[in-house]
Amino acid sequence: MPVSSLLRPALAALLLTALAACAPGGEPAQSAAELAAEAPLPTSVPKGTKLIIGDPSTKVALELSGEIDKFSFAVEWANISGGPQTTEAFRADALDVGAVAEIPAIHATWTGLPVKIVASKFRKDALRHPTYELGIAPGVNVRTLADLRGKRIAYSPGQAQGALMLKVLKKAGLTKADVTLVELPSTGDVYPNALASKQVDVAPIGGVNIRRYTTKFGRDGATTIPHGLRDDPSHLYVRAATLKDPAKAAAIREYAAAWARASIWVYEHPEEWIAGYYVKDQGLSAADGRYLVDLAGEPDIPADWSEAIARHQETIDILAEETGNPVLQARDLYDLRYQAVGADAIKDGA
Repeated sequence: MPVSSLLRPALAALLLTALAACAPGGEPAQSAAELAAEAPLPTSVPKGTKLIIGDPSTKVALELSGEIDKFSFAVEWANISGGPQTTEAFRADALDVGAVAEIPAIHATWTGLPVKIVASKFRKDALRHPTYELGIAPGVNVRTLADLRGKRIAYSPGQAQGALMLKVLKKAGLTKADVTLVELPSTGDVYPNALASKQVDVAPIGGVNIRRYTTKFGRDGATTIPHGLRDDPSHLYVRAATLKDPAKAAAIREYAAAWARASIWVYEHPEEWIAGYYVKDQGLSAADGRYLVDLAGEPDIPADWSEAIARHQETIDILAEETGNPVLQARDLYDLRYQAVGADAIKDGA
């Protein structure tokens, strides 16, 4: 029976809608609608979704645990780590997710790049498992934080080590005027070498460099001292604009859950982690790997970020005072829709 002229426009509209909902090859097209900041996170990831992720150590953990191929979306892994590289990649639209400490989100915001933290972990018994110690150059007499007065201190603005030193000075009752801050990049062996060559008197050194520095230069009088502060934040963060894409917001939720499970897997499988990451991937000795595993301790992935946000606010306040930048509200750096994702993933085991 012929279709009446009244029905033809309606059928045509339905056909156009159906065609618009399909991408080339018959795959559903990604919704063009933006996800509002207060809207619930989508729980399913549309086909064709892809994330570019700069989180090299988690990539290895996922490979070792067998979870690397279980994502419902495509992943392109970028060999990018640290705040400066990650922020640069964000600006170039070459990265969706980065793994950093607490400082990069602050500096990105100050430089006009809105970002959001979507996952957070810390270290249980954090003061017994610090990320950094203060390396002391051979022949320099520093036994307490008060002894930092008048010393030349390695300083990396925009990175965790730089913020740590500002916190240490405040704890010691000192200001930048009481010391000489020497700007140096904190990458690789720069800080240990600067200490050994007496280019600086004090530098925050982390990871395996703590062990290597005292082993190599201890006979010359090189030492380290604890700073007595928490230095354990570890975050995933993204551009705020990325979270407006509902497909990517859902994929990021899935990745945050896998990231949390990978963190627990590393803690529960130390021998596999030492062999697969520290030895095979990083080229360290098994002894160095064991040292780093013991140093890290047990991860803490809270379902409530309130305490973490309060500590982050303290960091912001110190940095703002020292740099002249405006005080940010730490709460604004976090997307609380992701707050319980990691903890729930560990609890549910899926």
